[in-house]
Amino acid sequence: MPSEYYAHTDPSHPGKGPDEPGVCWQTLEDHLRQTAQLARGFAAAFGAGDWGHIAGLLHDLGKYSHEFQQMLRAAADAHIEQTSKVQHSIIGAQQSTEKWKQGEGKILAYAIAGHHTGLADGRSNEESSLAKRLQKELPYDFNWPDELLEVPKPDMPFTLDKMRAGLEVSFFIRMLFSALVDADFLDTEKHMKPQQAVLRSRGYSLVELEGKLTVHLDSIEQQAASTTVNRLRSQILNNCRKAARLNRGLFSLTVPTGGGKTLSSLTFALKHAIKCGQNRIIYVIPFTSIIEQNAAIFRDIFGDDNVLEHHSNYEPVEEEHRTRLASENWDAPIVVTTNVQFFESLFACRSSRSRKLHNIANSVIIMDEVQALPSELLLPCIEAIRELALNYQCSLVLCSATQPAIQRREDFSAGLADVREIAEDPDRLAGHLKRTTVFDLGEQSDDLLIERIRQHEKVLCVVNTRKHALRLYEQLAEEVNVFHLSASLCPVDRSRILHNIRETLKEQKPCRVISTQLVEAGVDIDFPVVYRAIAGIDSIAQAAGRCNREGLLESGAVFIFRPEHKLPPGYFRQTAQTTESVMRRFSEDVLSLSAIEEYFRDYYWSQGERLDNKGILQLLREGALRLNFPFREVANRFRLIEDDHKPVIVPRDAEAEKLIQQIRYADCLRGFSRKLQKYTVQINQREWDRLRDAGCLDMVHETFPVLTCPHLYHEKTGLNLNKLDNPDPNDLIS
Repeated sequence: MPSEYYAHTDPSHPGKGPDEPGVCWQTLEDHLRQTAQLARGFAAAFGAGDWGHIAGLLHDLGKYSHEFQQMLRAAADAHIEQTSKVQHSIIGAQQSTEKWKQGEGKILAYAIAGHHTGLADGRSNEESSLAKRLQKELPYDFNWPDELLEVPKPDMPFTLDKMRAGLEVSFFIRMLFSALVDADFLDTEKHMKPQQAVLRSRGYSLVELEGKLTVHLDSIEQQAASTTVNRLRSQILNNCRKAARLNRGLFSLTVPTGGGKTLSSLTFALKHAIKCGQNRIIYVIPFTSIIEQNAAIFRDIFGDDNVLEHHSNYEPVEEEHRTRLASENWDAPIVVTTNVQFFESLFACRSSRSRKLHNIANSVIIMDEVQALPSELLLPCIEAIRELALNYQCSLVLCSATQPAIQRREDFSAGLADVREIAEDPDRLAGHLKRTTVFDLGEQSDDLLIERIRQHEKVLCVVNTRKHALRLYEQLAEEVNVFHLSASLCPVDRSRILHNIRETLKEQKPCRVISTQLVEAGVDIDFPVVYRAIAGIDSIAQAAGRCNREGLLESGAVFIFRPEHKLPPGYFRQTAQTTESVMRRFSEDVLSLSAIEEYFRDYYWSQGERLDNKGILQLLREGALRLNFPFREVANRFRLIEDDHKPVIVPRDAEAEKLIQQIRYADCLRGFSRKLQKYTVQINQREWDRLRDAGCLDMVHETFPVLTCPHLYHEKTGLNLNKLDNPDPNDLIS
């Protein structure tokens, strides 16, 4: 057997040569050249095909060592899976830096050296840093073909901006890394698992999908009643069709809640992608509840195989289904994902998290509810948006009823420039779609608030904390058709309660709901009256979106109140104080677009340097001069959701009990976390410790904390730790 063979062994079958069954033999040169070809195609999406080609050629150069080939033959002879202890990925990185000393070689070295272990920090005291690895002398003998290194120096596909060079170059390295990692995975899969590789075949073209959407929209328009709201929705849809003819870049779509922006923005995205030759649509949404809702709509229109729903709660029905494969690299025409998945991937260092990045290039990206971007990471998020539009052929649409004032202006030079608004005259549109009148009640005790709620047969009350929601609900619980919603409930119970609320409203029965802000996350319900504890204006606007949603009343009533229990320091108090200030200046219409813009301007101004609270951009600026980027440090710091919450699994019903029993005896725990999401409640560390210390948690496999005190959970109120001190034996899990 020639020394340059590269084998993918199947330990279940014997085999000692390239023609024997049980071993998927491939020459190493074939693997390098085929990986290079794939990586060239992936990187071509952002003008870096030559870079991808070189990275593919050099990524496994170290496997030409005599030692690696010996290890490979020994694994094949013993019919075992190869477990390489022979270092190989650093050799190609060393060769690239030796060949190109002006920076190109080091850029390639990051991707090549990290294609298994992830992007390393450029320089640190760790042995895993790129600097230490490039200096390492390996005692191996190599015999690679000279022509593999006979490639010209690659050129940067765009001109660097000196002020943003750190962000630009580090972003480019991540994209190149992604192209290489995915190409290596796919070429390996092609030889090891050819049947699985076939499952990755694409579905419909975007042109075919656009035709399906047109049929769907035509059927909706034919059935829709001729109301003011529906006429305005048609106008917004036409605005999106018209704007789709524009060249790629940055857009905003400012549409009031209930204006039909989901299908309108999708119409823009499909038509615009076809016009500009872009590859896919990526829908980025902050809340999983909206993702599940929108993904279901999209699958009804386009079919399951054309829509990838990718977030922590989603588990494909079949373990080897194309959906799971597509989630690895986002190879699907329509991707629906979370802010967390999208932005954390853009700043990640691990191979598994970064593999999808090259498929973000040359896409249309809909940023739904863009106002939900966290203020402490706002500047890095803005820079990522800017970079995708500037250098990666993307079009991005900032969608919201409450645009967060992230466009460039005199007092915000870091904002986005040249953002084109899709909706014609958003102020006029907001006026026409105004369906509520806002009243300021001032401070309200719980007793006064309950009296007010009892005066309405159909009313929604939204408060800021779980404790407040539970306290109000308990005062109304004995009355007919009173519902409670909060994150203390398992998702399975929240879904059931929401269904009951919708059915109760549909049947025109009395319906009173006490909820935390989770009801504002795209939940499609319609009340004539809404009470909202003071919060950020964007949150108040979202609550108002659940009031007179279909415009069937002349005007719905939204009452803002200040709870008797003061808000704790932090986010809620800061946003509430900013709202108080804006309400004094815009007392006539606190939800006008001008008031909303003023709110975000004031709030961002008050945050100052905390808009990059983790110093992400500073780390990248400092690394730019010598290309020593702290990729792992950046990935560790960039967390959109960073709190001390921990899970509690509630054995809520027979299915939950069955899953828990399966876990107890399972050899492989893969997939169970997602399956148990709908039975999981998140609580803070202090509460979790209290449950553990009270002996109410069973740590199955030291990984799955299962609730063992059933009286602490009720199907209507969720997990209630107050009952640790006052247990009620009648409160059992139903």
